[in-house]
Amino acid sequence: MPRKDAGSIAFGLSIGFTLSVGLSFSLSTGLLNPWLLFLPTDVIGVFIGSRWLAALAGGCWGLFVVTGLAGVDLLFSTLPLDMTLPLAEMAKPVLAILALFPVVAAFKQFGWRVGAVFALVMFIVYLAALQGESLQPEVIQMVTGSLLLLVFAIRKDLNDRKNGISPPDMSALHGIYEEKYKPLIKHLPFLTLTGAMIALATNAGYLAGSEVSIYPLAEAYAMQDPEGQRAAIHHVAIAEALRGLGFAPLIIMAALTTGIYGMVGLTFVFVAGYLAPNLASAAVLGALIIVIEIGLLKRISRLLEQFPSLRDTSDNIRDAMNVLMEFALLIGGVLAVMKMGATTGLTLFAVFYFLNEVLGCPVLKIAAPAAATVITCLTLNLLYAFGLIAL
Repeated sequence: MPRKDAGSIAFGLSIGFTLSVGLSFSLSTGLLNPWLLFLPTDVIGVFIGSRWLAALAGGCWGLFVVTGLAGVDLLFSTLPLDMTLPLAEMAKPVLAILALFPVVAAFKQFGWRVGAVFALVMFIVYLAALQGESLQPEVIQMVTGSLLLLVFAIRKDLNDRKNGISPPDMSALHGIYEEKYKPLIKHLPFLTLTGAMIALATNAGYLAGSEVSIYPLAEAYAMQDPEGQRAAIHHVAIAEALRGLGFAPLIIMAALTTGIYGMVGLTFVFVAGYLAPNLASAAVLGALIIVIEIGLLKRISRLLEQFPSLRDTSDNIRDAMNVLMEFALLIGGVLAVMKMGATTGLTLFAVFYFLNEVLGCPVLKIAAPAAATVITCLTLNLLYAFGLIAL
């Protein structure tokens, strides 16, 4: 395929995520994210034939994004109605609502009876966790629920085998896997360097890993207590790791069938960035994680072949997280606009949010609450400047 055609496809796939999820999440948190930083560099890399020119253009994009984001953050804090504090409200419900993803995934995969059992167990775990002080109850919920999902998935496959139901035969694809695995090994040094740089940028506090971590991370960075901040970042790392498990099968199969690895690998480089004690160790861990991931790709794919329910569980975890994230950001957006503009803010927010729905969701649904919140806060500032409202 000519680069022009491939670049057009890459642009079409990326522009919606970049302008909706990437831009709105960065404006509302002040943190860079993979959609804003890496999707445009994908497009640049596909369009430009020269590697050196591609690297230069990608560097220029990174410089533009960083300086532009700093300018926007300064603008938000100097407006007549400061937007930074209201926008921070968006983070408050995210972790609590996302902690329910095992329940939603269980309902989707195993039916309402198992889902009801999951809900009861998760509630008991939550109440028990409230009595302790080591980890947030939501983190314990997520870990417990994820382990239960794995147990139920493996149990289902083992029962199927006892009943004579064998997993699908995937041996015909093994030859393709072997052939496509070679480019990954060939480019391992470059991929390792990329992993090191991503973990380093994450550890430095410039980059957030995903929709699961970006809002809780922004809230953690705003904390004044160093111990509390460290604990909050550890909780974010756990949530990010669980999200990585949900996306791992998809990324692994894509790598083994195309010979192209994802920019952030299986996303565990972000976890290394969150947990590493300093920049140097973050870089080393990020590089090491990429090496381990690529080394285990074929073995993990064989495991997924033997236990197909694990792949189904991964898909359900991913879907559950997306649904819950949309809901959490919608609640967070309502909290933010109410804090800044009371019922006036809520009215404007509802208008902008449902306008997106009526127009066929030009802004992706997961980003619509964040986009509506930013536009509402800017509109309130404009109305205040013209003396049309007094807050």
